[in-house]
Amino acid sequence: MKTRRFPFLLVPVPVPVPVRALVPVLALLMPTLALAQPAKPGDAAQQRYQKERAVCLSGTGPQDRATCLKEAGAALAESRRQGLTDPGQDTASHQRQRCQVLPVADRGACLARMSGQGTASGSVAGGGILRELRTVVPAASAPAVMPA
Repeated sequence: MKTRRFPFLLVPVPVPVPVRALVPVLALLMPTLALAQPAKPGDAAQQRYQKERAVCLSGTGPQDRATCLKEAGAALAESRRQGLTDPGQDTASHQRQRCQVLPVADRGACLARMSGQGTASGSVAGGGILRELRTVVPAASAPAVMPA
């Protein structure tokens, strides 16, 4: 076993030859290990902000550039405060709330439309989404009219 003197140590330290051979391999693996660290909670929000900012700067967003950048920054700040949630998380709850304001007789059809039954046309950017569900209701039987 060879010994090597380290200037900051006063005593010689034995370093086995096989360990010295691993030093270059470990040096090559260090960047890979750094990338394998778990993502921080703010990383996803930062990545989403960068994507939204790129859309704003390209001019393809639904708003003018200044408003788009302001909204993207506000969304980033809110997500850092844990104020933003996944929009798909409470979809069923939102559907029930949306239909709650309707008369009881219409709520069933509203919930059916919200769950994807029927047809949908339009877009949010175009002013709204029109959901339509056609239900065939048989006519009430009319009293028989006797010919005169």
